[in-house]
Amino acid sequence: MGDNDGLLETLRELRRHLDRELFPLAIGDVAADRRALRELTGQLDDYLIPRLSAIDAPLLAVVGGSTGAGKSTLVNSLVAEDVSEPGVLRPTTMAPTLVTSPVDREWFTAQHVLPGLPRVTGSGRGEPGTLRVVTAAAVPPGLALLDAPDIDSIVAANRELAAQLLAAADLWLFTTTAARYADEVPWSFLRSARERSTALAVVLSRVPPEAMGVVRKDLDRLLEANGLGGTHLFEVPELVLPDENARLPRQAVQPIADWLVTIAADSRSRAEVVRQTLSGALESLSTRVPALASAVDRQHTGAEELRSMADAAYAVGLASFDEGMRDGSLLRGEVLARWQDFIGTGDLMRSLESRVGRFRDRVVAFVTGRPAPESELRTALESGVEALIRASADSAAERLLESWSSHPSGRALLEREGVAVAGRLGRASADLPARAEEAVRGWQSYVLDLVREEGADKRTTARVTSFGLNGAGLLLMIAVFASTGGLTGIEVGIAGGTSVLSQKVLEAVFGDQAVRDLTVKARSDLRARVVILLGQDADRFTDLLDAVQPPEGTAPALRATSDAVREHLREFPVADRRAVLPAGSVPMAVEESRRPPDDLPRATDGVPRATGAGEAGQA
Repeated sequence: MGDNDGLLETLRELRRHLDRELFPLAIGDVAADRRALRELTGQLDDYLIPRLSAIDAPLLAVVGGSTGAGKSTLVNSLVAEDVSEPGVLRPTTMAPTLVTSPVDREWFTAQHVLPGLPRVTGSGRGEPGTLRVVTAAAVPPGLALLDAPDIDSIVAANRELAAQLLAAADLWLFTTTAARYADEVPWSFLRSARERSTALAVVLSRVPPEAMGVVRKDLDRLLEANGLGGTHLFEVPELVLPDENARLPRQAVQPIADWLVTIAADSRSRAEVVRQTLSGALESLSTRVPALASAVDRQHTGAEELRSMADAAYAVGLASFDEGMRDGSLLRGEVLARWQDFIGTGDLMRSLESRVGRFRDRVVAFVTGRPAPESELRTALESGVEALIRASADSAAERLLESWSSHPSGRALLEREGVAVAGRLGRASADLPARAEEAVRGWQSYVLDLVREEGADKRTTARVTSFGLNGAGLLLMIAVFASTGGLTGIEVGIAGGTSVLSQKVLEAVFGDQAVRDLTVKARSDLRARVVILLGQDADRFTDLLDAVQPPEGTAPALRATSDAVREHLREFPVADRRAVLPAGSVPMAVEESRRPPDDLPRATDGVPRATGAGEAGQA
């Protein structure tokens, strides 16, 4: 097959891209996407990478099929030893058994193939999730048989393991029965073998004497109709065996044994089997990998949709804060009470509203001539702004939780995190009050710096100094919450005239245009700080996505490795499936196997029938 180092490295790169959760979100048929990912990673680990790493390693023939097809009995009969345990209970094969020649034992006990299955050696059955490795002298060097679980087992883990083992095989020895050869489950696997050009032979067992040839002819027809014409087909008659654990007479399985020995003994035949199955598996990557890449694209699209929901929810939260800055609600209640303590009585405010120009200097003198409880006003204003931030964050979090909960992907992601986490996500984060307090204090310092900078010229400095830096700063903070950047006329009614007084006093100190500019800067700075706070609160949601979303560039990388595999495949042309497996005298052997030899007991009415190559005792 030539130098395969480049191809091997490409497959390893592909495997690295798949070594993460690519489909965390419930988007489309995500179950099928996840299953395809498991199957591909399994075949890379179990077959493609190990086989390319050792092209000349022994062949692995997996004996697979439906319940009652007689896989274990067939394996025992082929190797002339009781290495696998047949029986009437289901499932029979709890842990797969791999039977190898003593010569090849070291290769299979080391975890070259099926590295995810711990090895068990000796006479025990092996626990589920392990691979039992035994040796038999009758197995020729260069070939091993693996007894797989039922492809239609009632245990889901067994079905998945059976599919995994078949994907790891160089050769399938697929078993079915005369009663069930037309069932859909076996054909789904056989079509998979066709699509991946897997080297394949079919064993038709439990064939009644009167149906010899008839059932085979119909199965041949079905194979041809499903694109598997020319597949090697062996018939094993329905036989009476002395007990449920008995092996089949040698004559019944001799054609199959001879065929396997022929493959194992001929290096060219082994190479052609490897070439066919390996090429087919590699060719399948050209469709399987891009399909996974498209599924990854769907995940990114779905994640962006959830992120857009987060942006929208917190944008509404920010709009709620903006409205709270404009509607004057902050200038009521405690802030208003502290303001009146700070600036004076209602009579003074009314007089200022009617005679702003005349009273400008009197206002400044009034303010500078009496002590102002500015700390109480500052604290009240700070508390009001913090409460507005918390309310905006709470409403945004609640809105986003509802949006995600109503979306399949978001709901699945929240369920993945658990009820407790989802409950906490429905309100602002626990540390937001502390962060809001820090942000508001930082904003107040910024406002004082604005006032200090604006009062730098000599004329304004005197006014600011006589009025007090903190006092002027507080007036500017008040103006932020009831002004759109400067009055076009006398504002009336907002918190009892508070904003009007604040605006006019500031104009007395700085001038009209300067007050407009200061107000815009102060409001913009506070809003920018709140944007950061709300963004940090939204991060709790988007962090969930970041933790599971495939890295950017995963889909293009998958497509690039698929293209690279296709380029390497020019050195690995897919073999003609009909010409790969050795023929020799096999057709004659098959023909002879259509009728039971004279010395084999035949099944008769009223006598329990063994399965032929099936689990003994199955009628």
